[in-house]
Amino acid sequence: MPRKNEDRTGAVPDQTPPLDTLTDSSSPLSFVVPTEFVELPTQGTLYPESHPLHGQDTVEIRYMTAKDEDILASKTLLKKGLAVDRFLQNVIIDKRVKVEDLLIGDKNAIIVAARITGYGAAYEAKITCPACQETGDQSFDLEEVGINPSAQTEEITTTEDSTFVVTVPKSGVEVEFRALTSRDERALSQLTESKRRKKLPEALLTDQLKQFIVSVNGSTEKAHINQFINSMPTMDSHFLRVAYRNAVPNVDLTQSFTCSACSYEAEMEVPFTAEFFWPKRRVHG
Repeated sequence: MPRKNEDRTGAVPDQTPPLDTLTDSSSPLSFVVPTEFVELPTQGTLYPESHPLHGQDTVEIRYMTAKDEDILASKTLLKKGLAVDRFLQNVIIDKRVKVEDLLIGDKNAIIVAARITGYGAAYEAKITCPACQETGDQSFDLEEVGINPSAQTEEITTTEDSTFVVTVPKSGVEVEFRALTSRDERALSQLTESKRRKKLPEALLTDQLKQFIVSVNGSTEKAHINQFINSMPTMDSHFLRVAYRNAVPNVDLTQSFTCSACSYEAEMEVPFTAEFFWPKRRVHG
């Protein structure tokens, strides 16, 4: 997925600002901060023409630095849920690219690549075995994270606006949907947290559907969309979620898991836990 800066074969945005440098000629530390190109799962195909990543298959990031660790450790940013986004904005070279406008699959690819530049590809996380419920450490290799490209079927039609149209099987309604952005992801998180504080029931599935459905039977009225979502048959809801996963490219986080307690084996997604950007450090004597 990542491309090193000595292998610049992908398309890159124009007018990128200069890299950070230490240029004091009297300093023995004069060097250019290394960068690499990250392959975008969407290949830039789902961005509007006005977006700096439109038609771009890669984005350039610089390696993580100690100053970036300060951002990730900021209690204020962590409390607001902004630490990771602020960090990503800091490492993306082309400052025209805004994290909140990134499609989620592309953002995930940048997150994985940026983590590798800072802490390496080895990632240990606590995993609870679904078979025996024992919790233990599981090692993942982030270099093995690949890309799930768009796997559209005849049932999915792409529009000129980079949205997708399907007809759900049970109710026969034509549904148009779009790829979610980092801004949408944050809005969903804030909505969930607001409901939690107000002790309201969670509605993760319908809230997400309301975020990515653009129209139903040609109507873009929110009232019509919400009415359909709230009464959608389960068969249609499942069909729509599968269609979204097939249509919108993302990173492939699936890796093999073997339980050390009961030897249960399964394919499991690499979890983005607190250890991802805040790994425990072992001090060697």
